[in-house]
Amino acid sequence: MQRQYAELKIEAGKALLLFRLGDFYELFGDDAVEAAPILEVALTSREMTPGARTPMCGVPHHALTTYLTRLLAAGRSVAIADQVEDPAEAQGLVRREIVQIITPGTVTDPELLERLGERPLAAIAPSDDTWGLAIADVSTGRVRVALLDPGDGERQVWDELCRIGPAEVLLEPGRPALADRLKTGGITVAELDRGAFESGLSAAFANTVEMDAGARRALDGLLSYLDRTARTEVQLHRLETYRPSAFMGLDPVAQRNLELTARFDGTSGGGGTLLGVVDRTVTPMGRRQLKTWLLHPLLNVDAIILRQAAVRELVAAPLFREGLRRVLRRVYDLQRLANRVLCERATPRELWVLGLSLRALPEAQRVLSACGAPLLVELSGALDPMEDVAAQLEQALQEDAPAVQGQRGIFRPGFDPELDHLRTASAEGRAWIADLERRERERTGIRSLKVGFNRVFGYYLEISAANLGSVPGDYQRRQTLAGGERFVTPELKELEERILGAEERSLRREWELFVDLRRQLVGRAESLERTADAIATLDTIASLAEVASRGGWVCPVCDDGVDLVIRDGRHPVLEQLLGPGRFVPNDVELQGRARRFLLITGPNMAGKSTYMRQVALITILAQMGSFVPASAAHVGICDRVFTRIGASDDLAGGRSTFMVEMMEVASLLAQATRRSLLLLDEIGRGTGTLDGLSIAWAVSEDVTRRLGARTLFATHYHELTTVVPKLPGACNLHAVVSEEADRVVFLHRVAEGASARSYGVVVAALAGVPQAICDRARELLQHLEEGGGLQAGVAATLERFDRKESRSTESPAVPSAVLEVARRLAAVDPLRLTPIQALDLLFVLHADAQAAVALPPE
Repeated sequence: MQRQYAELKIEAGKALLLFRLGDFYELFGDDAVEAAPILEVALTSREMTPGARTPMCGVPHHALTTYLTRLLAAGRSVAIADQVEDPAEAQGLVRREIVQIITPGTVTDPELLERLGERPLAAIAPSDDTWGLAIADVSTGRVRVALLDPGDGERQVWDELCRIGPAEVLLEPGRPALADRLKTGGITVAELDRGAFESGLSAAFANTVEMDAGARRALDGLLSYLDRTARTEVQLHRLETYRPSAFMGLDPVAQRNLELTARFDGTSGGGGTLLGVVDRTVTPMGRRQLKTWLLHPLLNVDAIILRQAAVRELVAAPLFREGLRRVLRRVYDLQRLANRVLCERATPRELWVLGLSLRALPEAQRVLSACGAPLLVELSGALDPMEDVAAQLEQALQEDAPAVQGQRGIFRPGFDPELDHLRTASAEGRAWIADLERRERERTGIRSLKVGFNRVFGYYLEISAANLGSVPGDYQRRQTLAGGERFVTPELKELEERILGAEERSLRREWELFVDLRRQLVGRAESLERTADAIATLDTIASLAEVASRGGWVCPVCDDGVDLVIRDGRHPVLEQLLGPGRFVPNDVELQGRARRFLLITGPNMAGKSTYMRQVALITILAQMGSFVPASAAHVGICDRVFTRIGASDDLAGGRSTFMVEMMEVASLLAQATRRSLLLLDEIGRGTGTLDGLSIAWAVSEDVTRRLGARTLFATHYHELTTVVPKLPGACNLHAVVSEEADRVVFLHRVAEGASARSYGVVVAALAGVPQAICDRARELLQHLEEGGGLQAGVAATLERFDRKESRSTESPAVPSAVLEVARRLAAVDPLRLTPIQALDLLFVLHADAQAAVALPPE
């Protein structure tokens, strides 16, 4: 067994080897040491050779999915070694083989996918001039190859990886910096030898699409890896190419700051993200499609208008929309089902739900028959109900068809005469045996006689020790027990052979019929995929329409201009979190060369960052084809969204908060164009005041005079408000507050003009900073403002402080009575006082303190 394990471990390589032993999968040696804490099982050991103990751990075979989930979620790859021959027929040790290697990016099992979520696999082929990127969803059998712009491949690859969120990335060796960057992002990295990226396997798709050298190498690496790991589990059969430059650029910083699919802390799912707001899909395909649309906003106006028209029609007809969504709820994940059919891996249960899904499609076509929007008409035509397949599956399969191989009950009675005959023979034999116990009790007079069955002895008659004297002569002893014996009769053995033989042949016949049925569907997989894609798009459009209808969103005007005008715009995520009517809407106006840079001043907590973010979110929604939360919107196509918002450091990389900020600024200044949208929040705040002001000033000049990009620039450097009138296309805005006596009320409205103050001390008080500190801060702020500038104000304030200190060089003496009260209080252990003792002490100290305060100072 050790030799067999060692040979298979060599084949498994770095993957953890799960070795089947009886009812358990065992891990040995280093694999066991690594896996035990992840699996949360005990690490034990066993003496495999004299004097040497080998670490080991194991998991029950029936709970394999649970433990695989833990290993894959931790980024580990797993090789499963199973028995490949019948133990009853094996000569010596049962032969085992690695039947499957599962890596984080090659998961196809439906139950694992349900637990782990989407698991894309990506391959990168870096080079000096042409980078390559290939992405596969092995659960649907689809692979996408990115056609990257020359000279900018690395940046485009990284942006795409952040949009896609792969579970695993394949790399050539010799790229440690890139590998470390991926691992820091929580992505599993698998290094392949260079030969894998030159395997030539991409030639199978050569006649399908055109690819450059980098794309072919990336696809070679991906196909080589799948050939070695997934084996028969995966069949990539559909290749698409796309250009990232055809979509709005959303780098990782923008995705994080705008919380598109994950909250700022990195957690995904639930509320708090734009995806969470717009996701009202009812199918798994629609959910995946919606996320893709959200992270890939369009740059083509015609394509945007096509989507808008479809959404508009569904918004205008709520009953029609609900009818469509009701039908779509009956459709299962056809994309993954189609792939499992094509790979001949679908289970009986999956074919049953395939039939249910197909039977919903004619109704979907009837609902769509009244549509006029071109996209909806096109999608309706793409639906293929495959009524012959649906009828065949309905006639053939039981409603409770089993989910795994080897269980009976796949086919309905009457589907196959031979199967019916075998089932009848088995049922009649079982009925005879069910009556055997009664008949044998009457024949023998033994009231405690029992008929039983086990896998070793088959059917038997069990007689207690007290009744052995009444056993008939035709009973044949088979097993002696502590309290009796078990017997068989020639008639029972003959019937057993007939029953078990019929059951075995019945199972075999059912599986043969099922394999034949499944094979017949392979030729329909392509049509099934087209139907699945159409369902995904219909579900996405219906989801956007549902959100627009519920939220009172409007259809924006999109064109190739550079204007960005929004009336009564709202932040879609905060509006949902706050509830109806509580969010304060705001306008934004960025028009041509005359008004393209908005400097926003005002206090923290007044809504400056929310205002900037909502402009970006509305732009993204518009370009994905969605309606937007506003009363009106005009969006000139934006090629990229850049954000410099929030404070974060990179301790592992040795970069301070200010360094990270400056790197982000440098990146956006190098990549932005006139058609970009820039959100800049507090540029320069991480350094000295004069340094920061100078940087913010210089960035403002560069953005307005060189880039000309549409920009929202929030700052507390009020000095910049006097600079803005001198910058081309720049205007001042401010967050409005209302001052009432000593109170400041944030109105969360943005208006024209500059703000004179930041109200930082007010915010500090709201945050709970002690009142004495806030009062002192107000005093210092007044002195600094009266000093005429920062440097002069500090000098004047220090001079006042020195004069005040010089008037009293000695601390005033503390009265002895006050010291006595303090000494008595200091001598008390409050943890040892009972409530009544504490109250008595308080009265005494209060009286003494009053007396001490009444005394004149000593």
